[in-house]
Amino acid sequence: MTILNLTFWALGVLLIVLGYTRAAPAWRRYRALSDQDANVRRYEQWRGGTRGDDRTGASVAMEVLRRRARIWGLVAIGGVVLVFLGFFLRV
Repeated sequence: MTILNLTFWALGVLLIVLGYTRAAPAWRRYRALSDQDANVRRYEQWRGGTRGDDRTGASVAMEVLRRRARIWGLVAIGGVVLVFLGFFLRV
């Protein structure tokens, strides 16, 4: 076990924790907005009317939240890769 292995482990764990703590709230909020948007669409269909424009504030917010969750999820995956490299790297 070298200092490089320990560095990869520490950096990997840091990225996993950071990625999760930033991605999870964004994903939860995205799911809540998605559920609300689906409810509004069902109501509009039941009422017989349609929303004129498909681009709403909720849809813009969902795009931002989805992008944020994706980016921080990739950071967490990068942390997992670093942890595995710390185990398998022999220097």
